[in-house]
Amino acid sequence: MAELAARRLMLVHAHPDDETINNGVTMARYVAEGAHVTLITCTLGEEGEVLVPDLAHLAADQEDGLGQHRIGELADAMAELGVTDHRFLGGPGKYRDTGMIYNDEGNADVPPETRKDSFWQADLVAAANDLVPVIREVRPQVLITYDQYGNYGHPDHIKAHRVATYAADLAAARSYREDLGPAWDIPKIYWTAMAESRMRSQLRLLREAGDTTTFEGMDPDGPMPPMITPDRLIDCVIEGEQFIDRKMNAMKAHATQITVDGPFFALSNNAGNQIWSAEPYRLVKGTAAPDADGVEHDLFAGL
Repeated sequence: MAELAARRLMLVHAHPDDETINNGVTMARYVAEGAHVTLITCTLGEEGEVLVPDLAHLAADQEDGLGQHRIGELADAMAELGVTDHRFLGGPGKYRDTGMIYNDEGNADVPPETRKDSFWQADLVAAANDLVPVIREVRPQVLITYDQYGNYGHPDHIKAHRVATYAADLAAARSYREDLGPAWDIPKIYWTAMAESRMRSQLRLLREAGDTTTFEGMDPDGPMPPMITPDRLIDCVIEGEQFIDRKMNAMKAHATQITVDGPFFALSNNAGNQIWSAEPYRLVKGTAAPDADGVEHDLFAGL
């Protein structure tokens, strides 16, 4: 067995691009510090909207080639961040992107009809069994995934949360599936978060810049949706201004999904440090080891 790196971080995400948007700075920072970073992506993102006109033919309702294309986008993004260990859950294409709709409340929701091979329909134990051996192989001290709401309600995000959570429990059980490797109990588990104070300040910047469509309907001084986390529940904030260029380049690598010429990115180029370089987390397993300001600034703090 190869010798393990001293610090090991695992992230479980639903589609290519989720990892860069949520954790690009975090991943780049820990790679730079010599930690082993493992990314697990649960689907190929086959149902995503294609933002590049010349590639519109790849859409699910046309040639249905978007998933294969996004394998390349993810590889390019990970090259920007320096991540060499990125895998698809159960292998590329085993679980199909479920797609999503917006319900009457304006939240992401499960489509009325889903395919049998969709990630949403996957058996929870079977999907967890694809992740357990990776956890036991890599033996991460830190796991990052979504909250129970999948941050904004996308069914694949919710399923990724459930699979990661269940697999972490199963991987720790000495008597569970000895054929999948020796048990490993992950010391710290975090959920990605969007901090309320930062969201309000970013909304103000966007509105002041004349952007009324990004996060449409959200008022900087009004009530926040469920995907926004009150500051008192934020346990860790990873700041990485020196890695912001890597994150932005990785986002550009996901060209079919992220457009970089809109007002949001124009603002980002001017205020990118505030919008993209701070990545907040909620600690849901393990003991927090906060700094003097009351939050952690290292996911491995206390280990």
